Amino acid sequence: MGVGRWLWGAGLFAGACALGVGVTNRPDLAEADRDVFDAINSGHGPETDRVFVTVTEFGSLYAAAAAAGSLLATGRGRTAVRASSATLATWLLLQAMKKVVDRPRPLDTDPDATRQLVARPNGMSWPSSHPAVLTTFTRVAARDLEVGAASRGALSILDATVATSRVYLGVHYPSDVLSGLLIGRAVARLWPRRRRASREPL
Repeated sequence: MGVGRWLWGAGLFAGACALGVGVTNRPDLAEADRDVFDAINSGHGPETDRVFVTVTEFGSLYAAAAAAGSLLATGRGRTAVRASSATLATWLLLQAMKKVVDRPRPLDTDPDATRQLVARPNGMSWPSSHPAVLTTFTRVAARDLEVGAASRGALSILDATVATSRVYLGVHYPSDVLSGLLIGRAVARLWPRRRRASREPL
C-alpha cells in the first residue's frame, strides 16, 4: 500500500472522528449541528418527502447486495466481491463506533422539533451508515472498473443526496452523515486494490 493512500485514508478517518468528538463534547458545535439539521429537516412538500424516502434506500445493505448481484450477472464477479467485502467491513466498523460514541438520534433528543419520516433505525446516531455504505461500495467498484471522471462525479452527487436524505428524513444530524461519507471514503481508499492482471471487462 502506498504511503500517500495510507495518509489520505488515515486523514479522512481522523477527520470523521474529530467531527464526532467535537459535536458530542462541545455544546456550541452541537447547537450549530442542530441548527443545520432543523433547516434541512423542515420539509419542502410531499413530493420532496417522497423523493428522499425513496433515494435514501440506495445507502442500504440491500441496495449494495443488489448492485453486487448486477455486477455478478454482467461477469464482474471480482469487483462484486471486493466492493461487497469493503462495504460489509465499513458497516461493521460503524456499528462498533455507534456503540462507543452512543449519540442519541434527533428524535430521541428533541421529539417535538423533529420531523421523522421513516421508522427509527436500530443503533445510535453517529456516524451514519447509509452514506458510508454507499460511498464505500461505489468508490471500490468505480476504481476497479476504471470509470471516467463524469461517472465518478455522478456517484459523488448520489452519495451526497443519500447523505442529505438521512438528515431530511429526521434520523441523523449533518455531522453524522458527513462523518459517514468520510469514513466510507477512508475505507475505500485503504481497501486493497485489484491487480492489473485480474482486470475485468467493462
